[in-house]
Amino acid sequence: MIIVCVLALAGCSSGKEAASVPAVQESPSPKNTELIYATAKDINDINPHLYTGSMPAQGMIFESLVENTKDGIKPYLAESWDISKDQKEYTFHLRKNIKFHDGEPFNATAVKQNIDAIQANAAKHAWIKLSTKIVNSEALDEHTFKLVLSEPYSPALIELSMTRPYVFISPKDFVNGGTKGGVSGYHGTGPYVLTEHKTNEYATFEANKNYWGGEPAIHKITAKVLPSGETTLLALQKGEINVVFTDDRGTDSIDVEAMNRLTASGKYQLVRSEPMNTKMIVANSSRFSSPVSEAAVREAIWYAIDRETISKTIMNGTETAANALFSSNVNYADVELKQRGYDPEAAKKMLEQSGWTLESGASARTKNGKKLALKVYYDSNSSSQKTEAEFIQSSLKNVGIQLELVGEDSTSIAKRRSTGDYDLLFNQTWGLAYDPQSTIAGFTSESAYLYTTKGIAKEDELYKKINEVTLSTDEKIRKSLYADIMTIVHDEAVFIPLTNGKMTVVAPKNVKGISFKQTQFELPFERMKFE
Repeated sequence: MIIVCVLALAGCSSGKEAASVPAVQESPSPKNTELIYATAKDINDINPHLYTGSMPAQGMIFESLVENTKDGIKPYLAESWDISKDQKEYTFHLRKNIKFHDGEPFNATAVKQNIDAIQANAAKHAWIKLSTKIVNSEALDEHTFKLVLSEPYSPALIELSMTRPYVFISPKDFVNGGTKGGVSGYHGTGPYVLTEHKTNEYATFEANKNYWGGEPAIHKITAKVLPSGETTLLALQKGEINVVFTDDRGTDSIDVEAMNRLTASGKYQLVRSEPMNTKMIVANSSRFSSPVSEAAVREAIWYAIDRETISKTIMNGTETAANALFSSNVNYADVELKQRGYDPEAAKKMLEQSGWTLESGASARTKNGKKLALKVYYDSNSSSQKTEAEFIQSSLKNVGIQLELVGEDSTSIAKRRSTGDYDLLFNQTWGLAYDPQSTIAGFTSESAYLYTTKGIAKEDELYKKINEVTLSTDEKIRKSLYADIMTIVHDEAVFIPLTNGKMTVVAPKNVKGISFKQTQFELPFERMKFE
């Protein structure tokens, strides 16, 4: 019955605007100089030192000192670097003859100005542990920059490679000598330049003809704001857009059924990355007025969800069932953890033993006169999240848990996460390039997962081990600490995994050079071309 239910749910959620998927139509050939991609939200303020902007857009404009690749950290704006014996000083040797889009030189002085501007807003970046370790920055000469830390921090280069905040904007764009209060322009060193932006309609980027990595083959990229679902699908078929991809909310603009119909037509290609993240339900362990603060309730929810059905039916096999916070291909994550498969009877037994009883004829369990009722928040722009939420609602009802579904935009959900105003919400790990350190660093950050973790029994032990792992330079000790951290949150069931997500791109077959970055939220548009 569950499978029948989810098939029905999947069938009625092909997009937020309509239920049916139109037959594949002929697609006009796109211009060989312009790529137009669909985005469900405006690029917003893309100040790279803040967090409101579109990460795909920021990735086209701004660059970091180093790049995180499948083969490890590689040179980017820095050609090379030296690390002191005590691992507290990093000296970067910068590429020469690079300019920002407005003509300002990229040099050690500009690097220092940017780092200092970021650190001036340190509280905003507390989730990035590197921001708490930087004590000094210095331009040694025009092309040599030194960063000094208070103590050794092994993930330093990884965190310097992120899409934000440690990337560089022209000092001419600073406002009142900094960036935390806003910027006056968006001039980076990247392969594309922002040339036009009409809020909630489109943003246009043109190739940087003087790009140090070589002028991109595609001369113009437009981010077009379209509602997810049938509107985006029809625009793709009509040639009004020519690329759709998984955005920085972790959602796709068109659903799996639509993707499959497009590729079956022979006119479109579907390209998927390797597993990038874990899609999950985040539980608020510190909300003591809610049943979700009980570990038994969280664990019962875990047992009640059939991940294989979500993977095979809702996601049509595009994502694999997840059984832990991190997939085993993430560094340090190959850890032996308690297995919790789909077992609704185990969920019922656990709830009974915890005092949650189901009276005859009742739809939800009660305990001391309190109903076992929870709210889950999902991204209203994601048809797959809505379908998953409906499926989970049905699954939890079968074990006596009443679940109310609330769809909100991603900004509202992020605010709930940072204020603790939630029982459960959909979320995902930072991704392959950043984990486990970035997601785990968020366990202690109010803007991330502090409310998720601070109500657990081993809260103090967890935070102590997180602090220790950031300081340790001994690989064996780090591995042991990460294993302990992952075991604690796994046993407490505060992160309830659903599937391991991948990044997906759908485009006409004449778009070549589609590939992925480790960051999951960006596409290297500069590598693409039209055949």
